[in-house]
Amino acid sequence: MNNLFRKVREKFSQNIQARLTGYFLLILLPLVMISLFALERSRDILYEQAVERTEMALASALNHFDLVLQNVEEISTLIAADSAMNELLNKNDPDFSPKSIVDFSVILGQLANSVSVNRYVSQISIYHQASNVLISTNFGGRKLESEPQQEWLVEAARKNGTGISYVMADHPVTDDLTFGKMSGTDTISLIRSMDLYNSERQSNLLIVSFNKTKLQNILKPLLPTENSRISLLNEKGDVILETGSTGQAELSEDEMLVTKDSDYSLWRLALVQPKKELYEETDQLRLYTFTIIAISIVLAIIISWVIYSGIAAPILKLSRGMKKLSHGELNVYIEDKRKDELGFLILSFNRMVTDQKHLIENHYEQQLRLKTTELKFLQSQINPHFLYNTLDSIYWTAKNYEAEEISEMVMNLSKFFRLSLNKGRQVFSIAESIVHLHYYIRIQQLRFLDHFTVEYRIDEKSKSIPILKLLLQPLVENAIIHGMEGKSSGGVLIISSSIEQIGQKDYVNISVQDNGPGMTKERLEYIRGELMRMGSSNFPSLSQEEEYIKDLFGLRNVFTRMRLYYGEESDMTIESTSGIGTIVTIYIPLERCEMEWEGTA
Repeated sequence: MNNLFRKVREKFSQNIQARLTGYFLLILLPLVMISLFALERSRDILYEQAVERTEMALASALNHFDLVLQNVEEISTLIAADSAMNELLNKNDPDFSPKSIVDFSVILGQLANSVSVNRYVSQISIYHQASNVLISTNFGGRKLESEPQQEWLVEAARKNGTGISYVMADHPVTDDLTFGKMSGTDTISLIRSMDLYNSERQSNLLIVSFNKTKLQNILKPLLPTENSRISLLNEKGDVILETGSTGQAELSEDEMLVTKDSDYSLWRLALVQPKKELYEETDQLRLYTFTIIAISIVLAIIISWVIYSGIAAPILKLSRGMKKLSHGELNVYIEDKRKDELGFLILSFNRMVTDQKHLIENHYEQQLRLKTTELKFLQSQINPHFLYNTLDSIYWTAKNYEAEEISEMVMNLSKFFRLSLNKGRQVFSIAESIVHLHYYIRIQQLRFLDHFTVEYRIDEKSKSIPILKLLLQPLVENAIIHGMEGKSSGGVLIISSSIEQIGQKDYVNISVQDNGPGMTKERLEYIRGELMRMGSSNFPSLSQEEEYIKDLFGLRNVFTRMRLYYGEESDMTIESTSGIGTIVTIYIPLERCEMEWEGTA
């Protein structure tokens, strides 16, 4: 049986320690969530900025390509419409004579001049359909004997008419021959018919091939890293040229793709960059964040263990002793060798149990009721004094250890209880209530690390007016919890009072205002509806509903006590604006305040 009790106690102790650890982790959870959110948001912003910069760079490069295309197209128009060149082509027949060689040499010289004018043109070729000769600045002239090649070039000239088209180097001309091999180029080429303004033109074809190296030089400065790649694609999605890391053809989820389309040529520039290169610095921040989170969790566990062993464990012992005593077991004794305030509490408990046992054992049964009454009376006198002395001991111990915040909180708590239990008084003046309330507010300011300030705007005429004890404390508590808890700084709590005539009567108005997040319209309407419903109910129903209500405990408490003490003329209003704050105001008839004061005096 003893082993069973021991296991139960150990299990209960473990639960307390686990709860303490859970509370600390819950405190850390908002900070962790905010840190992770900020980290992910920074990654998104970095990604968006990288995409924006890349789009601007690609747009600039596309403008450059458009200018190059326009220039080349203008050159091709000049060549295709050159009457002298077209006359030389048209007067040569299928018989390839020495005169034809001279004419073709003249044409070749003119084409060479055009190539030298534009550095983005690698070669210019003309296919003479009558003699099947391909004249090129790259290799001079060559007769095409293959009929499929001849047919392809003639068909290309016929399809284009006076228009322009672009042909890739890998475009198939025959089953075993590409356009690049036939024309001697390794990149895209512009093709169009010669003799533009002659409706009876021959099927002569102009071919202007671009300089691949020069085009790549436009793209290379856009590469952000050596692992990225840039591709120039035509309107069909075929890759015209590509530079950078070209090992991987398909886009993966770990890569960023940014594209930009040209309105002129309908070509597209696409940049692909590994995302890990973008997030290199943020990944280091992520590692630091996870490290801090891990350290915080370890510290939370250590702190919970320290608090449990230093505070919770002795209090748990005292709680178990009190439960045994409440069940009538008079042989309770708590072993503890602590010399601090908790040790003093346990020692006092042991003495109290011994004294109680002595009183019960040394008096007759018929005097038990009387002694019980006497003990309760003595307890009501001893407990406050015992509480004050204990809090004073904790205060001076904190001062000795230079724990200024703890000592100030204990001092304010001691003053708060001292005024709360002040000779059983139920009514205090507004000035006394503000002093009493300030002790509670100061405790909350220390708890929230002075993230909010308090202003008292108390009218001099209202300071001496008596009001019910602890009437304002629930309103201030709501303002701090719901209005100040989410603020890191800049919170303001304003408590004001004044005397105002409403109708034929004078009222004392007391308001509690905060600059917190405020309420939604739905929440504000719900609270006002509940107060209106309570105002229309009778007094017994207000107390009977306590087991059914699930929220608004503080407001219900204040409203109920106001109606019980000051009658139906007392009232409470709530004003709230989302993002600005909330104001709760209570209205008490002045004559009822004076009546209650005279009744308790």
